[in-house]
Amino acid sequence: MYNFDEVINRKGTNCTQWDYVQDRFGQSGLLPFTISDTDFASPKQVIQSLNERMSHPVFGYTRWNHKDFKNSVETWYQKRFDTKVEKNWIYYTPTVIYAVSQLIKIKSTENDGVIIQTPAYDAFFNVIKENKRKIVENKLLYDDGLYSIDFIELEKQLSKKTNKILLLCSPHNPTGRIWNDYELNTIIELCKQHNVYIISDEIHMDIVRKGKSHIPLFKKSTENIAIVTSASKTFNFPGLLFAYVLIPNVEDGDMFLKYLKKQDGLSSPSIMGMEATIAAYNECSDWVEELNNYLDENIKIVQAYLKENLPDIKLVYPESTYLLWLDVSRLNISMNDLQERLIKIGNVAIMDGATYGGNGELFLRYNIGCPKSKVIEGLNRLMLSI
Repeated sequence: MYNFDEVINRKGTNCTQWDYVQDRFGQSGLLPFTISDTDFASPKQVIQSLNERMSHPVFGYTRWNHKDFKNSVETWYQKRFDTKVEKNWIYYTPTVIYAVSQLIKIKSTENDGVIIQTPAYDAFFNVIKENKRKIVENKLLYDDGLYSIDFIELEKQLSKKTNKILLLCSPHNPTGRIWNDYELNTIIELCKQHNVYIISDEIHMDIVRKGKSHIPLFKKSTENIAIVTSASKTFNFPGLLFAYVLIPNVEDGDMFLKYLKKQDGLSSPSIMGMEATIAAYNECSDWVEELNNYLDENIKIVQAYLKENLPDIKLVYPESTYLLWLDVSRLNISMNDLQERLIKIGNVAIMDGATYGGNGELFLRYNIGCPKSKVIEGLNRLMLSI
C-alpha cells in the first residue's frame, strides 16, 4: 500500500508549482493547482534505485542505448498495453517537447502547417511557432460535457498540401479524452490518404480511469508515425529530465539521432532520469494501479462537491490524466474577473483554460494530482471566490 494522503511540503525546493506561482499569477503564496506535475512522492522503488546510484561517487557521461533501458520500455508496453515495441524504435530524448521539435524539423519545412486539436497543451503552440511552422487548429467539438473530433474539418485540413504533420495528444490534455478505436482508425486512415505524418504525444498513457484503457497508436499502425512519451508524468519525476521517442522508420530515427547527438550534443542522458525510468517500469506497476484508484476517488470528491455547492460548474469527466476540465460558462463571470477573484479572494491558483486555445476561455484546468485534503481545500477556495 502507498500513502497518497501524505502531505509533502514542496516549498523551498525551487518547485515551479509552489515556489514560483507568482510568475504566472502575479501573486505569491497561492495554493496551486497549476502545472502538470503532482504532489505525490515518487514510488519507493524509484527512490531506492536513485539512492543506490547516489552511493556511487562518480556521475560521469553515460549511455541510454542499451538493453537495461530498452527492455524496460519494451516490457512496459507489452504488459500494460499488449503492444509490441521493437528495441530499435526506442530513442532517448531529454523531454517530450524536445522530441516533438526535432520531429517537426525532420518531417516539415518552414511555413508548413502543423495540425493540433484544440483546446491543446499550451507547449504545442510554442514549439510550432518557434520552429516557424503554422499552427492549424482543428477545434474539438463540445456538446453537453463531451468532446469529440471534427472529422469533416480535419479531413479538409489534412487534404491541404502544406499541412504536413498532425500533432496528436493521446490521451488528450486538457480534456481528458481517450481516443477510441473508431477515432484512432479514422485519424490513421485520413493521414495515410493525405500523406500526413503523425506525432503522437502519449505522455498521459498510464493515467486512466477504472474501466478505461489507452490504445497506443502503434497498436493500429507504425507507418509514418512517431510516439513521444515518458515515465515522468506517471511517476512524478519530470525534474529528472528523461523521456523517449519511438520511431519505427530507420531513416527518421537516424535523422533524429543526428539532431540529438551532433547538432545539440545530447549523447549523454540524465543518469538519474534513466535509472528512475528503468526502476519505475520494472518494479512499479502496482503503484500505478493504486495511483489511478486514488485519482478516481479524488474525482468523486470533486463531482460530489460541485453537485452540492457549485452546481453551475460542470465537470468534463476525464477518461485520463489528473487534470480536470471545469466548464464555468454558466457562472456568467468573465474569465478575467473569475481569475481576479480566485487570486484576490480565494488565494488559489487554477489555470485559465484560455491558455489552451479552442473553447478554453470557458474552462478552468484543475490539477487533482495531490492529497484529498488539498483537493477539498482548493474547492473551498473556489466556492469562496464565486
